[in-house]
Amino acid sequence: MADRMVCLDDFEEYAMQTLPRNARDYYRSGANDQQTLQDNRDAFKRYRLRPRMLRDVSRRDLHTTIQGQSIDFPIGIAPTAFHRMAHAEGEVATAKAAFAMGTCLILATYATTSIEDVVKAAPDSLKWFQLFIFKDRDFTRRLVQRAENCNYKALVLTVDTPVLGKRVASVRKKFVLPQHLRTPNFEVSIEEDVLTESVYDASLTWDAVRLLKSWTTLPVIVKGVLTGADAALAVSSGADGIMVSNHGARQLDYVAATIDALSEVVKAVNGRCEVYLDGGVRTGTDVLKALALGASAVFIGRPVIYGLAYKGQEGVQRVLEILKDELSLAMALSGCRSIGEIQKSLVIHESYYLSRL
Repeated sequence: MADRMVCLDDFEEYAMQTLPRNARDYYRSGANDQQTLQDNRDAFKRYRLRPRMLRDVSRRDLHTTIQGQSIDFPIGIAPTAFHRMAHAEGEVATAKAAFAMGTCLILATYATTSIEDVVKAAPDSLKWFQLFIFKDRDFTRRLVQRAENCNYKALVLTVDTPVLGKRVASVRKKFVLPQHLRTPNFEVSIEEDVLTESVYDASLTWDAVRLLKSWTTLPVIVKGVLTGADAALAVSSGADGIMVSNHGARQLDYVAATIDALSEVVKAVNGRCEVYLDGGVRTGTDVLKALALGASAVFIGRPVIYGLAYKGQEGVQRVLEILKDELSLAMALSGCRSIGEIQKSLVIHESYYLSRL
């Protein structure tokens, strides 16, 4: 079976055939018409590579750093909820896979494994923690303290969820978390309102970033930025990094694909903090294009879930290995020996060629 898993789409196909419908619909659904969900992937195809030849690419180094922390290649694991719906070991398997591959896991608040238990399973791995500023500020602050106590190295603040988007499949089929699962980062057993917008604070402003910064000495990454204007506000509010993200196309439909929004954000940031991207990444050339357009690293969500569904930790590692190998190959064929040699001149929008016809 392992020989059949040669690209990330193979894992998705397997997961769609084997996951229970409740889990399958939750993981794959986007907001409303799912236009952005499709465009997150399609947009990468609209960018063309401009490789350079005869550059001696016999040795290639994929190592890089994010927030000063070393990783073996610039592909991390984005925060996604409820890993134990895909595999019994859930986030434990994911954390072990990230450690084995030398990369970063961003643990979601809505994980089905606690902050503490993930650390017990993979104590030496690089971990960041994703959170929201909930209405209950004291609870939010306790989450921060727990992450700090467990040696998480950064906080990732999701800012695109003042309320929950409409995910048609989940609404139509009334998604519920399976009874045997819990969200242990919350301090009580799972309640219905944990999965509704009642816990979110729609009154938040950019002061929320400053508030979080006042609670912690950890770097704060602002996740959910799609415009240069908001990127500038994030930096002025104290953000140490920005994640260009549309929440896996699960919040507002018809927003820009993340790869299309990336250049505007990078330009607005102007080197003042690192910029990352998630959404739609499925191939090594996708990664190469994002790096060329200014991302310091990319993060993947759904492919990790599909790897879990396939074979737990081993499946996640295989997903990461495929992307890493594809990135190395794409670098070789483009004339890049290191991450630092991936420059903006390597990629151009397809309209450049169409306009010359």
